Amino acid sequence: MGTKRIRTLIVDDSAVVRKVLTERLSQDPEIEVVGSAMDPYVARDKIRELNPDVLTLDIEMPRMDGLTFLRILMKHHPLPVIVISSLTKEGSSKSLEALQAGAVDVLPKSGGSFSVCLDTAVLAEMIKAAAHARLHPNALPSAAPAGRTMQASSSPGATAVARRYRPRQIILMGASTGGTEALREILTRLPADVPGICIVQHIPPVFSLAFAERLNQLCQFQVREAKHADLVQPGLALVAPGGYHMVLKWDGTHHRVELNQGPMVHHQRPAVDMLFSSAARAVSSAHALAVLCTGMGSDGAAGMKELRDAGAETVAQNEETCVVFGMPREAIRNGSAQYVLPLETIATHINSYASRMAQVGLVPISR
Repeated sequence: MGTKRIRTLIVDDSAVVRKVLTERLSQDPEIEVVGSAMDPYVARDKIRELNPDVLTLDIEMPRMDGLTFLRILMKHHPLPVIVISSLTKEGSSKSLEALQAGAVDVLPKSGGSFSVCLDTAVLAEMIKAAAHARLHPNALPSAAPAGRTMQASSSPGATAVARRYRPRQIILMGASTGGTEALREILTRLPADVPGICIVQHIPPVFSLAFAERLNQLCQFQVREAKHADLVQPGLALVAPGGYHMVLKWDGTHHRVELNQGPMVHHQRPAVDMLFSSAARAVSSAHALAVLCTGMGSDGAAGMKELRDAGAETVAQNEETCVVFGMPREAIRNGSAQYVLPLETIATHINSYASRMAQVGLVPISR
C-alpha cells in the first residue's frame, strides 16, 4: 500500500482559483484535493462530509470573511489551515490575525481577490507540513503580564537599575511554520533591558514589516524590520525583511546587519542558516545565545552547529510545543542544541542568560 495522500479542501469564492488550485495541487502524488467550496457556509458542510486533513482558506470572501470562519472553525472543529491573503498592508495585518487565531501558515497572492498569482509549489509544501502540524489554539496564557513583571521600572524614561552588555553580546532567533506566534510568546515575555536581538522568520515581503510592527506594539523593547547597516544594540530587536537574507558583521566596535538577495538557502530567503553562520564568524564564542523554534525543514540546524562549536549557548524548542517539529529536530539530531525547552520556558531562559552576561548599573530605561 502507498502512503496515504493528504486530503485537502480548497475554500475560495473564485471558481477560477478553485479550478486552477485543484488541477495544480492534484499533480502532486502526496496530495488529494477532495473538494472545494465557494464560501464558509458551503465549506462547513464539506468539512463534515469529506473530513479533510488540511484546508486552504481565502481570507477575503463574501457572506463571511475567512478570518471570522477560521475563528469559528478553530473553536468547534480544529483543523490545519493555510490562509491565502493579498500582498497588501491590510492583507498582511489580517494574515497575522489569522496566524494568531490558529492558522498554520499563510501564502501571499498578488493581484485582486480573483487572482491565481501564487506559488502552488510552495502551497503544496505548506500543505504537507500542515498535515503533520500540532495545533495549539490558545495553548498559552497572555504573555504581557509576565513580561511586565520582569521590567526594572514601569516609569517611561525613568532612571532605574538596568542591565548593560558588552558590545558583542547578542541573541539570535530563527523560526518558520508556527513561528510568528512562537516568537510573539517569547518576545512579549522579555523585559526592556535585553541584549540586541536578530530574528529570522520565514515570511513573505510586506508581511515581515507588519509582523515587526505588531511585535513593536506588544513588546517592552523596540522591534522593527531591519535595514541595511543597522546597528545591533540592547533594547532593540531586528526582524529580517522578507525576500532578504540578514547577516551579521563586526565593524570593530559593534555588530551591524547586512541585507542581501543572494541565492535561497533551504528554499528560503531570509534563511536562518545565513544569520547563524555569519554570527559564528562575527561573535566571540561566549557572547551569543541562539534559539531555534518551530518550523518545517532543516534551516538553522547547520548554522546552530557552527555557533555551538564556537562556544555559543544554544536552545531548541521541544517537540511537544512545536507546530512543526522540523528545524529544532534537526538541531537536536546534529548535536547543536545545548538545551531543549518547551515554548513557555524559553523566555525565562533568555532572561536568565541575559542576567548572567550583564553588567548591572544605573542607566535610563526608555522604550
